[in-house]
Order: sequence, then structure tokens, then C-alpha cells
Amino acid sequence: MAGKKVLIVYAHQEPKSLNGSLKAIAVEELSKQGCNVVVSDLYEMQFEPRTTRKDIVGNLYNPKEFNYGVEAWEAWKNGHLSEDLIEEQKKVKEANLLIFQFPLYWFSMPAIMKGWMDRVFVQGFAHDFPKCYDSGLLKNKLALLSFTTGGDKGMYSDGGVSGDIRYLLWPMQHGMLHFCGFSILAPQICFAPEYAAQEERRQMLTSWQQRLKTIWEEEPINCTPEWYYK
Repeated sequence: MAGKKVLIVYAHQEPKSLNGSLKAIAVEELSKQGCNVVVSDLYEMQFEPRTTRKDIVGNLYNPKEFNYGVEAWEAWKNGHLSEDLIEEQKKVKEANLLIFQFPLYWFSMPAIMKGWMDRVFVQGFAHDFPKCYDSGLLKNKLALLSFTTGGDKGMYSDGGVSGDIRYLLWPMQHGMLHFCGFSILAPQICFAPEYAAQEERRQMLTSWQQRLKTIWEEEPINCTPEWYYK
């Protein structure tokens, strides 16, 4: 889809990893389609994951008692966020699709990626109650989680030792991304690549490449399915 803009938020220390290869394939395939692809390589950038006073440039709204949420909100409204946050927010604002590429850590994303969300998706930019979920400020954008796991598919199945992976995805897909208005595409999951044969790993890469060829034709998933509340 020529003219579409994609932001890949990538968190892995090793370019030769499967995550690195998945990221590279996404850049190559989407670029072939005429998309403008930007990568935020968080480890390479040495992105600061902590929410601190340094995120606010200039005077604080309430210097007597520091409240990060309030201060970041006020700083966003007044153009006083730090330069690195402004740059990442610009990438998000311009993107039609965000792809988060990472290895699963403790049933979630790596701390550096969670920190990216903590700092970038501030109130006023990404959400502003009641403007959340379907009314979130980043609506009309797509988001997709692409990640690897340590355990195999059976471990993350209904009845598996780690439980149904759909429950694990809920806080990331619904609580973070859908809360900010994103429409969520089905996740791309590579189960236990470290224990897979070479051919299986190649198939993981091929499957991702083939999916990307028609990614713009996909319909978002339902982020509030009935089964979750049973």
C-alpha cells in the first residue's frame, strides 16, 4: 500500500536473533509495498524506560508534590515534554500501523518497551478520559504485537501450564493499545524458536513475510470478546 506509514517499535539486544530477522523482514516487505517504514530500535537508541522529572522541560506544574501523570499531561499541553518523547510521539502520530516486535518476558513485553509506552502514550496525546478505547485519541490507527515465546504452543493453550495465551495478551492489546484507540490486528506469535529446528524457524519467517503481503486487507480483532468475562 504505497503511501502508508509504519512504525516498528523493536526491543531485542541481538540483530541476529529471530526477533531481529522478523523486524528486518517487516522493513523489507513493507518497503517493497511502497510503505514508509520507520524503526525505533529501543536498545540501539538506549531508550530511557523510566518516567522521571527529566521528561518535563522547564518549570513543574506543581513543584511541591511531583505527580508524573499530571506533570506529563501539563507538559504535553504546553509543549514542554523532553525532545526524545516529542520525537517518538511524532512517529506515532504519522503512522498508520504500529508493529511491536519483541521477545515475551514474564508474560509481558520487555521493560524497555513497556517504558516506551509509559512515557510516549501520555494523557492528552494518546488518551484523555472519557476519550479512551474506541474513542481513544489514537483511533483510526492499527497496532499489532509480533513476538517470540520461550515455551511451546501447548504450554500457552487452554489447559496448558501457562494458560490460554489470549488472557496473557489482554493487558497489552486491550489495556494498553485499545485503551489509546488503536484497532488491533491478530498477534503474530512464534512459539519457542530457540528449541525449533532450522526449518521450523525458516517457516516462522516465511509465514510472517506472507502475512505482511496482505496485512492491509486484514480486519481488526474484537478486543472485548465475551469469553474473557466468563
